[in-house]
Amino acid sequence: MKVLKRLVFGALLLIVSVGALGIFYILPQHEVVLITGGEVKRVDHDGIINAENPADGPTRDVYFINTEHPDSKKVMVYRNEDTGWSFPWYFKFDSADIQAKAQGYSRDTKQLALIRYYGWRVKILSIFPNITDIEATNSREEPFPWFNTIFFSAMALVFIVVVVFVKRRLTRRHQPVVN
Repeated sequence: MKVLKRLVFGALLLIVSVGALGIFYILPQHEVVLITGGEVKRVDHDGIINAENPADGPTRDVYFINTEHPDSKKVMVYRNEDTGWSFPWYFKFDSADIQAKAQGYSRDTKQLALIRYYGWRVKILSIFPNITDIEATNSREEPFPWFNTIFFSAMALVFIVVVVFVKRRLTRRHQPVVN
């Protein structure tokens, strides 16, 4: 019985961890960067089309924005692609406008840009975070992630309520009936 409880607890912990990582992936993040350039690449379901990866299905154009952190000089490449009506629901239809803004900011080497994006950069899988908004800024400080903080606080509160409810139900079930 003890082993079964541990297996169930481990499975639940794994499910909650994967769910939290998935939610963290799609929640918005902010960064202050210098825009160094932009480009358009042709991609299909396998990734960027090149000599090693020829097109083998429907293709589309995807914008990429090259950035540099103003202090550490670390470079980062972001994808700039419409999400449309699909998941995650950012309802982004203005990738061409965002690309035009980024190209304008890249002309001034001192102009900082505040970008909002979701996703992670995974180099080995050629995964890029997707920019959802960009605006000029003079401050190097990133805004506090209020939405993410409130969202994760609400999720933690719901999780605690569910755990307390389940624990109370289980303790009631195992109490002896008194006549």
